[in-house]
Amino acid sequence: MKRIRLALAQINSTVGDFQGNAGKITACMESARAQGAQVVAFPELALTGYPPEDLTFNPDFLAANAASLDELCQHARDIVAIVGFLDGSGGDIHNAAAIITGGRVAGICHKMRLPNYGVFDEFRYFSAGSRPALFDLGGKLVAVNICEDIWYPDEPLGSQVAAGASLVINISASPYRIGRTRTREEMLETRSRDYLTPVALVNMVGGQDELVFDGNSLVFDEHGRLIARGASFEEDLVVVDIDLEEVNSSRHRDTMGRLSDLKQRHPGPVDIFAVGHISGRGLEGVTEEWREMESGAATAGGGQENTSVHLALHLPEPLSGPEEIYRALQVGVRDYVSKNRFERVLIGLSGGIDSALVAAVATDALGKENVVAVSMPSRYTSEGTRIDAEDLAKRLGIEFRLIAIEPIFTKFLEILKPEFGGRGPDTTEENLQARIRGNLLMALSNKFGWLVLTTGNKSETSVGYATLYGDMAGGFAVIKDVPKTVVYELCRWRNSQGEEVIPASIVEREPSAELAPDQKDSDSLPPYEVLDRIIEDYVEHDKSLEEIIGAGLDEATVKRITRLIDRNEYKRRQAPPGIKITSRAFGKDRRFPITNRFGA
Repeated sequence: MKRIRLALAQINSTVGDFQGNAGKITACMESARAQGAQVVAFPELALTGYPPEDLTFNPDFLAANAASLDELCQHARDIVAIVGFLDGSGGDIHNAAAIITGGRVAGICHKMRLPNYGVFDEFRYFSAGSRPALFDLGGKLVAVNICEDIWYPDEPLGSQVAAGASLVINISASPYRIGRTRTREEMLETRSRDYLTPVALVNMVGGQDELVFDGNSLVFDEHGRLIARGASFEEDLVVVDIDLEEVNSSRHRDTMGRLSDLKQRHPGPVDIFAVGHISGRGLEGVTEEWREMESGAATAGGGQENTSVHLALHLPEPLSGPEEIYRALQVGVRDYVSKNRFERVLIGLSGGIDSALVAAVATDALGKENVVAVSMPSRYTSEGTRIDAEDLAKRLGIEFRLIAIEPIFTKFLEILKPEFGGRGPDTTEENLQARIRGNLLMALSNKFGWLVLTTGNKSETSVGYATLYGDMAGGFAVIKDVPKTVVYELCRWRNSQGEEVIPASIVEREPSAELAPDQKDSDSLPPYEVLDRIIEDYVEHDKSLEEIIGAGLDEATVKRITRLIDRNEYKRRQAPPGIKITSRAFGKDRRFPITNRFGA
């Protein structure tokens, strides 16, 4: 075999939906076969969905997973399919890849490097694999490893290449966070170049609770050059040809001796599975356009090294900046709503920038017919925010309702006046308004089955600038991990994409909760540029107070804000789940004790 035509199927799996996930896998097998692919790879745990968490311990879940894999085998004919699944056949449970072909499981690869940091908790669920795996395809060895395995520069990759792998295929469920796409590319570029081996990574796409998977599957040639990429945040099938003769030739021409002592450093042992010869359609079944592009790829860039790629039809530009973040939020909302079988969502529209962004994201994700906005003004709501809330709803084309809370607020004050014993107004009265609004939203949610989207951002969530059982009440927190400064960036970006959907007055107005006369966020918090910098240093980078203050920030401000962050863990524990976009989100990423006197 001189060439492998490889397909990477980045699909959007749903945890526990074995029928739906298997249907996607089967459809992609057929499409890959129709395009002449001999091998098609699917993401990590594509069959079960990722992460299955404690469903992993459920014997019925494991049995359904095994039965679905058996059924998939019947569709794997004339093609090799690499499918992520749970392997509990030996007593222990492994995060595994099944190599299926000819109606059978030809081999199983176990994940060797189990991540146990951030959102990952795989030590809790899986046993680590002990032997790297390869399969023999027509006399050529192809290595298979799983997600974290490729992030380490030595094993299992070293043993796989030392055993003769001409191609490495990694199946991943690598969650999105800002900057992750570029980091992933840099790592794979290094692996392929250091080992003089083409490396392909197929990544999951879609939303699963707090996590969003961005796709962006990748193929690098043996010189570390990017030759194919999957779409960002969309299901995709990437098909590419790998010239195995050119891989061997490049290794023979290597003057750096990169592979000369590899067998001594990585003696194995490894598992090698035979899958037979899969011819695919080869070059006989391709179109003239395919032939022309292949010929062009082979002759382009005169004077450069030859490359193992003879066909690279798929190289979309990855998203970046505010567009990337906005798209992640959009996918996270869409999949949380649809996968949990909701039809419509409900948003409390204040006329402020946070609820404006959530409304825009929800409308773009779900369609205007599936978003309901409710304005709930009080005596402190300005005319400007009242007008802006309705204007925003009109621009988005979403249903708009108005429920004034003044009669309820007045009644609450009357009932509580004797209980308060003549004490003057304070945050209690402010929080009453927020809790009235939360009750109204949840009443509508109960009556109509709508999912309430909360509108608090990371800056507010960090320091507890939110009302428990008030504006924190709801089912999904869309911008929970989005700092306030980034909220502004996203709104400006969305308005730059054609029609201005978020009124300029919302973007330009000084932030206010409008729960007291002439209230401004700046009355309680430092400027958001300063606040977000402290939060990033303290929460995401684990910097000490000394380091943060030493960077030029006011000592009293830093101490006050970090104290607020630590003391408001009890609120965050009671908040709804929300989409992760930063390197450390509250919740699974940052686990902090509620009862805690350190630094008190």
